[in-house]
Amino acid sequence: MTVTVPALPAQRAAAAGLIDGRPLEPGQSRRVSLEVLAAGVATRGPRLTPGAVAAHACNRRLAAKARRRALQTAASDRIRMQLESSATSLPHHVRELIHPETAYTRLRTLGWVTRLLNTPDPTALLAQALQVAAQLPPPGRRIDRRLLVPGNPHALDAGALPALVLALTGSSGTPTRSGWARLGVDCDDLLGGLIITGITPRGWHIPPGATYTLPPRELAHIDWEPPKTAGQWAFVTENPSVLAAASSQALDQNSHVTPRVICTAGTPSQLECEAIGALSDAGWNTAVRADFDQAGLAHVRALLASAPAATTWRMSAADYLAAVLEGTDTLHLQDSDAPWDEHLVPAMRKHSVPVYEEDLLPVLLTDITAGTPGSSSLAVPARRRPDRAVQKESRRP
Repeated sequence: MTVTVPALPAQRAAAAGLIDGRPLEPGQSRRVSLEVLAAGVATRGPRLTPGAVAAHACNRRLAAKARRRALQTAASDRIRMQLESSATSLPHHVRELIHPETAYTRLRTLGWVTRLLNTPDPTALLAQALQVAAQLPPPGRRIDRRLLVPGNPHALDAGALPALVLALTGSSGTPTRSGWARLGVDCDDLLGGLIITGITPRGWHIPPGATYTLPPRELAHIDWEPPKTAGQWAFVTENPSVLAAASSQALDQNSHVTPRVICTAGTPSQLECEAIGALSDAGWNTAVRADFDQAGLAHVRALLASAPAATTWRMSAADYLAAVLEGTDTLHLQDSDAPWDEHLVPAMRKHSVPVYEEDLLPVLLTDITAGTPGSSSLAVPARRRPDRAVQKESRRP
């Protein structure tokens, strides 16, 4: 390192004897070996080092970063040992869900170890999550989520605790309601569901053109009213803006034909997908779609899995290319993300820009009004994306 002799006499006196060779004048510099400097400093005190002297001079703690890393490593080790020791007392079916031998690695990959360490009491939060997991019912049985934490029926409504339980049991990659359902846990069945116009359950009387929501309680045993004419189409969309526009257009035009639209308002749960699949049993033709992005393609795959008789609605490569906008977004897609059209994923990868349902709104409304899903020949021409990205409508998770 390079050492510069200080100008103040008191500072020069304090450093006397630390630099070998001919004495230097104030302001002069000399390259010195850290090993030699450390030996010279040690003559002033056996435990002194250049780093300790520098830390003292700067009024800073020595090796603070190393100390923090050591503390973090020790805390991470406590989390791992807590997982391993607690797993032995868990019921067998819960151990099968958690996989204690890989639980710590999975939590670390998901970022949960860091998240735990940033909580006021990581040990207490993990212990509570393991206690909740221990209450999970064996296969074939179910339990109300409000009973999993005695004395606190709302403990698992939101926050770190329910998220950690789902992460521990390998259910964090699915919608929250679906994740709990996989564990045999029933959430409330009054919130969420499908937003609908033009289609009703059997025996229900809804005013023509009215929009209503069917909560999970009603979807669990849905029996749809069959179409008035055989083979009529029901249109399934991701965004409430499409249903709202279709309803408003019918009202503005004083149309006697009610739009037949079902909106998932974002990610559909398994129950919602199955309810949409039941439309075919009632005699409906079903057309499904979502945004042209990674999440939207996943939504369509989930819908088609539960409704194999359904068809995609303007979800082809031609539809995407007809409405693709210029931009700088990035899409991360797999070859299998759009099994209904082998050309769609390559096209989306090439442009790497999402296309939202709002970008296709004119042609979607045309299809809904006509009562039949159209082809890409009616798609809107490509246009330039505005400089400031338009924020998507907020949706229910």
